[in-house]
Amino acid sequence: MQPVQIGIIGCGYWGPNHVRVFEELPEATLSWVCDRREDRLTAMRTRHPQVRTTCSVAELLASAVDAVVIATPIATHAELAMHALCAGKHVLLEKPMATTVEEAEALVAMGQRQHRVLMIGHTFEYNPAVETLRQLIASGELGDIYYVNSTRVNLGLFQPDVNVIWDLAPHDVSILQFILGQEVNSVCATGGIYIQRAAGIHDMAHLTLHFSGEILANVHVSWLDPCKIRRATVVGSRKMVV
Repeated sequence: MQPVQIGIIGCGYWGPNHVRVFEELPEATLSWVCDRREDRLTAMRTRHPQVRTTCSVAELLASAVDAVVIATPIATHAELAMHALCAGKHVLLEKPMATTVEEAEALVAMGQRQHRVLMIGHTFEYNPAVETLRQLIASGELGDIYYVNSTRVNLGLFQPDVNVIWDLAPHDVSILQFILGQEVNSVCATGGIYIQRAAGIHDMAHLTLHFSGEILANVHVSWLDPCKIRRATVVGSRKMVV
């Protein structure tokens, strides 16, 4: 079986992690890297001389790569993913997949139409601790699940194009759906705008999610907290897990 030919779009904050991982996978070959900044491409050529680089997304999509990873600013996710799917490429798209429901639905429809895989980078679903928590819930060891509290706070990075819910909460929502095995019936959210008032971008938010099995989940996300905290508490009728 031939290795999957991979192209990566975006070598800023998160893209280099994808480069490192794909370089270590025998099932994949990192063929192309695209970024609009030439200094990043120069650094990439120095570290990985066998990889082709370009500032043109069109050039990468016209190549023979089988799949692309999109790790660019959030506002560009939907457009780039749509171009990649239309070009016949499989897509691994960093979260959030889009900034509107309509964009997300259009991407799903295009992936189905093109018979291509569209996968979102919900990395925590592959975290051993999260998988253990899912198994504890599924086995009934915790009893009936009453509610879940989840906290994901830190100081920065302040995103210029989306609020803190779009930036951080996708992790918590994906984890909750994964460990509970239920869909969200309704969401209530409130938040505050403190740092980016002129742009109207929320820096902090609280979400309450009601799941189909009557489980309640509270999610707190913030870019404006002095401590980086990643914590979830699951409360069941027999046991609790932190």
